Amino acid sequence: MSQGSKANKTGTVLESIVTSTLSAHGFIIVPFRDFIRKPGAYGQELLLKHVPYKTLYGSNGYTEFLLKSAKHNLEIRIECKWQQSSGSVDEKLPYTYLSLINNVPEDEVIILIDGDGFRDGAKEWLRKAAKERRYIPEDNENKYVHVFNSTEFMTWVNNIFHS
Repeated sequence: MSQGSKANKTGTVLESIVTSTLSAHGFIIVPFRDFIRKPGAYGQELLLKHVPYKTLYGSNGYTEFLLKSAKHNLEIRIECKWQQSSGSVDEKLPYTYLSLINNVPEDEVIILIDGDGFRDGAKEWLRKAAKERRYIPEDNENKYVHVFNSTEFMTWVNNIFHS
């Protein structure tokens, strides 16, 4: 198995943690393209997949998910990053962080980061940048970035959507 196909497979496992955790709390999983065609057809507790946005460079990009909850008044962008072995994903963390804080309309963003292949300091840099609100424009005081591993994400979901 090539390193690229291995990365895709393990990334898919991380995405399945998101979908299974939220579907267990009643969220309907819908591809974004289907939602756009029929926005009222799926209810109001949704996890949209493959959601477009313009990246930091102005090109077309996609986040894995957009969580929409009318019940909890939430719209949260979710980006997944998995690194099982050494590679270039950790070098993309600053780009991902800057793209999400500057280019997605949602005030809340979750970056789900997991795996043991990140370089020393990469995950820590991302957590510290989010905690200190680094590079978030002062006029965007409502923008928040949460950085979770898979266990922290499941705990967060269980705490928010416990009812």
